[in-house]
Amino acid sequence: MESCRCGLIGSGIGASLSPALHEAEGRHHGLDLSYVLFDVDRPGTPSGVARLLDDAESARFAGLNITHPFKQRVIDLLDELSPQADDIGAVNTVVFRDGKRHGYNTDAYGFAESFRYVLPGAPVDHVVQLGAGGAGAACAYAQLTADIGRLTVVDPDAGRRAALRSSFAGRFGDRLAVAAPDRLPTLLATATGLVNASPIGMPAHPGTPLPAELLHPGLWLVDIIYSPIETALLKAARDRGLRAVNGTAMCVFQAAAAFELITGRVPDTGRMLRHLDLLLAPAPLPRPGGNREPRDENSPP
Repeated sequence: MESCRCGLIGSGIGASLSPALHEAEGRHHGLDLSYVLFDVDRPGTPSGVARLLDDAESARFAGLNITHPFKQRVIDLLDELSPQADDIGAVNTVVFRDGKRHGYNTDAYGFAESFRYVLPGAPVDHVVQLGAGGAGAACAYAQLTADIGRLTVVDPDAGRRAALRSSFAGRFGDRLAVAAPDRLPTLLATATGLVNASPIGMPAHPGTPLPAELLHPGLWLVDIIYSPIETALLKAARDRGLRAVNGTAMCVFQAAAAFELITGRVPDTGRMLRHLDLLLAPAPLPRPGGNREPRDENSPP
């Protein structure tokens, strides 16, 4: 089998399912694919993204995925950006090719495809999005290049809000607004949808990004976090009758696009969706005597 090395750089990514997804799909394409996690929170791992990129390139990695908090910081370390990554101002996939570092953004594609997949026909007159960082920029771009009416991005960091507004104003005009969190009660009262593109809800950032009492049944919710499979925000939304979905589909669609960029093989997205469902399913309880149900040898690992 042809060998292929790739990986993920980020903070608090120890529970990531990306290795299982990519390695299993690689085997279907005849690749001996190894996917390494470079978690800067793990003792012994260099904390700087520049050093990690250098090490991976020297080790002849085919490419890397990039996640929080490096999607914007990594740009200055690359030789070329795809037009979409340049527009968004964030990179989540780096490919080492022809002696150069090429940066791409598959998050926008992942959000757009997953939204059509999990929330077809959802009203998009006015959507409020939480988070203006790297993932937030990609989600905002995906929505604004689709048929959304208006998008208001809320972030506690005034600098991030201003940067996003400045980057997108020329292309999207007054369809995009930014706001501080203190405006959430007014904004959500008339919004049709809510997107959580902040890290709040991940294991390293527990809690909810807004007071649960602001959620109302006239909203739908997309929380782009997929681990845990039900964040505190998702549970609060479902308890209040909202149509609410997590980030599993976005995870797969963006991963499939990254897989193709890094390996040159076209993945089977449906197979990857089924595999992620299996990975996220609760483990079966032990049977008496400590034995578990036998695993089907044809099922994904």
